[in-house]
Amino acid sequence: MAERSDFQHDVTYRAPVGSVDLKAFDDDGNSYEIHACHDCLPWHAEVVLVEGEVLVREWHAVECPQFQDLIRR
Repeated sequence: MAERSDFQHDVTYRAPVGSVDLKAFDDDGNSYEIHACHDCLPWHAEVVLVEGEVLVREWHAVECPQFQDLIRR
């Protein structure tokens, strides 16, 4: 039987994925830095244009702690 910590870690590799859209630029036009999430395997990011606004869309495992933090903001 897997230990609890192994189970929790495994969830971020096999869980369903979700995305969150973040502003690509601050109010002064400076780009935000994005960093790879090392807590989940499905993490990736893409630049999208939504209603004329440039956004960064990050994809994470739904149970990923970083994803949960981003959607609570």
